[in-house]
Amino acid sequence: MVRRLRFNGTGSGVNGCPAVYEDLDTGDVIVHGPSLTDPDDVAQLRHLNEGEVPIVVPRELLVDFGPKEVTRMPNIIGLDDFDGLFTHFEHTAWRLETRRRYASDELTETYAQFTRKEPVNWEGVDAEWCAERREQTALGKRFERVRLVDNPPTAAQLYLLDNARRNSAVGEKILNLRRADADTLGLPAEDFWLFDSRLVALLNFDDADNLVDVELITEPAAVLRYVMARDAALHHAIPYEEFAARLIAKKD
Repeated sequence: MVRRLRFNGTGSGVNGCPAVYEDLDTGDVIVHGPSLTDPDDVAQLRHLNEGEVPIVVPRELLVDFGPKEVTRMPNIIGLDDFDGLFTHFEHTAWRLETRRRYASDELTETYAQFTRKEPVNWEGVDAEWCAERREQTALGKRFERVRLVDNPPTAAQLYLLDNARRNSAVGEKILNLRRADADTLGLPAEDFWLFDSRLVALLNFDDADNLVDVELITEPAAVLRYVMARDAALHHAIPYEEFAARLIAKKD
């Protein structure tokens, strides 16, 4: 079975070597870097078995990007505490949406209208949510999202593409990115919010696509991985209006 590897980071600038990865299933740590080849150096190594290759990595790399505990204990919060994050951040709130559907969307009247191919009037929908967004953006805060879209898009993704009109009207910046491009970029297959580039709220869903709880991540090296994902996604994503126009042109 192919390992599910997460890129933790590199301390070598632009060339990407050496680097640290973690196996998301086993917790194994994988490190790559220049091999230790001098025979006199290799001769000093104990327990070097056949097939093993010694490599050299800077100490700072392991300190910055290696795991800090044997078993990581997640910091889980409830959905009420999660809602409070959207008024307590100071500057930026950024979201990556990776799922093919969200169960909560399918319970709404707007989703029913959309699937019946009726025009959806987004004004007045979720008035309290919209008012809060307007209040926060009026304070100079920024909300941004990048939404992944499959080829062809799922019904839920097309719904959110239409829904972007509402989000945009209350001050959010909505962009879209093809899933194939996200995979090429190595973006995490996770939904998360990144607040002020210092706090990650990782959204945990059940098998039925319901949001069940949220994990807070504050460890700097871990947060950095999500900051890097944000930067890559923003560099390649395009505004939702342009993305929608390309979909229409493709159909024609």
